[in-house]
Amino acid sequence: MGLLREAKTIAIVGASDKPARASYFVATYLNSSTTFELYFVNPILAEKGTEILGHPVYASLSDLPVVPDIVEIFRKAADTPAIVEEAHDVGAKTVWLQLGIWNEEAAQLAESYGMNAVMDRCVKIEHARFHGGLNLAGFNTGVISSRRQQLDH
Repeated sequence: MGLLREAKTIAIVGASDKPARASYFVATYLNSSTTFELYFVNPILAEKGTEILGHPVYASLSDLPVVPDIVEIFRKAADTPAIVEEAHDVGAKTVWLQLGIWNEEAAQLAESYGMNAVMDRCVKIEHARFHGGLNLAGFNTGVISSRRQQLDH
């Protein structure tokens, strides 16, 4: 997917420091298996001074030190139009609603601003799919290959 190939920075809105949460699981994969610069957004955790995977947590997208290429959203669907507004205000070009999140209003709003909108998709899964690592990401692809996987130890 071109969006992921071109992106250098991803802001995860709704990031959690709880390992059982999908946002933490995805962040762990992105942090250890990609070259993306990650930024975590969660106002409650930011107020507490919490870090996620050694990275600071910011209260809002406008607090980030960079303009993120992708704003990945782990919030309920009803919250997404406001997050699209904020993403547009900071200059982000893509909003990505995580697997299970769909909001037509948010998508139309993003498109009206000339932004890319992805809904109901997981950055982790899509990255792994295009980099040959679905099996390493925990998916049984059913593909038998003689191609040796490169593991970093």
